[in-house]
Amino acid sequence: MLNQTRPAVVSMLLFTLLLGGVYPAVVTGAGGLLFPAQAEGSLLRDDAGRVVGSRLIGQVTTTPEYLWPRPSAAGDGYNAAGSSGSNLGPLNPALAERVTADADAIRAYAPDGAIPSDAVTTSGSGLDPEISPEFAALQVDRIAEARRIAADEVRAVIAENTEQPLLGFIGQPRVNVLLTNVALDRLHPVAAAE
Repeated sequence: MLNQTRPAVVSMLLFTLLLGGVYPAVVTGAGGLLFPAQAEGSLLRDDAGRVVGSRLIGQVTTTPEYLWPRPSAAGDGYNAAGSSGSNLGPLNPALAERVTADADAIRAYAPDGAIPSDAVTTSGSGLDPEISPEFAALQVDRIAEARRIAADEVRAVIAENTEQPLLGFIGQPRVNVLLTNVALDRLHPVAAAE
């Protein structure tokens, strides 16, 4: 029995050290060297160097000066610890009430526009950082009025932050909300607009 125990213990210790220590350290180090921004969470900083968020995780924004994200079912609004969908079925009254309330809020600032589906539906993760160009376009007049700038300036910032489908056909066009809001602040800071 001793002949079998010693190799088993040595193998366990060796593979624990190799796969639990050396391999993760090498992969983490390589990731940090080859892809430093991604390894740090794709953080976005303002001009003062303060972290304002991640390019990959949506944030709650409800002030009229900013582009608003799609609704989130993750915890208390874009809480990464509660990442998930709502799991509410299409016949659930709570879902119908939330969608109606979101649609009413959009109609308050865009009474004549058609409401895109991503304006009232949550993503599977609840952390989607992007919206459709249609939802972004629906918000242009509200943002321009709140910032006291021309609507064409807001449209230009949205166009600059619109990503096209990968290779021209994989995915949909999308607008990163945080990148757009940071670009809007650089163009015309909110403090100056007030």
